[in-house]
Amino acid sequence: METKLYPSRIDLSGEVRRSVVTLLNQTLAATIDLKTQVKQAHWNVKGINFYSLHQLFDEIAGELEDYIDTIAERITALGGLALGTAEIVAHTSLLSAYPLDIVSGTEHLVALADRFATYAQHIREAIAKTDELGDADTSDLYTEISRAIDKRLWFLEAHLHPSDA
Repeated sequence: METKLYPSRIDLSGEVRRSVVTLLNQTLAATIDLKTQVKQAHWNVKGINFYSLHQLFDEIAGELEDYIDTIAERITALGGLALGTAEIVAHTSLLSAYPLDIVSGTEHLVALADRFATYAQHIREAIAKTDELGDADTSDLYTEISRAIDKRLWFLEAHLHPSDA
């Protein structure tokens, strides 16, 4: 789909804005997908650590929801159209499909950690790309997301570390 731009007085060229909006829409799709995958884990986790994981997954989903809104608003601030429907997300997300047959906490933690690692890599690449394009504000937005995603990946992986007890 061609990236249409609406007029804007932002002092970035149309070419730069178009490139950034395209990248942000890729991120928007992946972020929406990641949030729904975290909710899938939240709803279906079972086992001894159910309560703590259920809460953790819901907290992470809430943070992702905030990033979804921030990313979509940045797209529209640049004169773009935020593309966040389920159909768009299903066709454009860079994440692997979430396994629908898992229930154990460990299985959900592994599945989410794998997807958070993929997403974190995309975000870091987007930091570099938007910096290269001269859009410091979007690069900063990506940097903010990167720090939070790395922290959440750490939280997920910490649950997978063998106990010393």
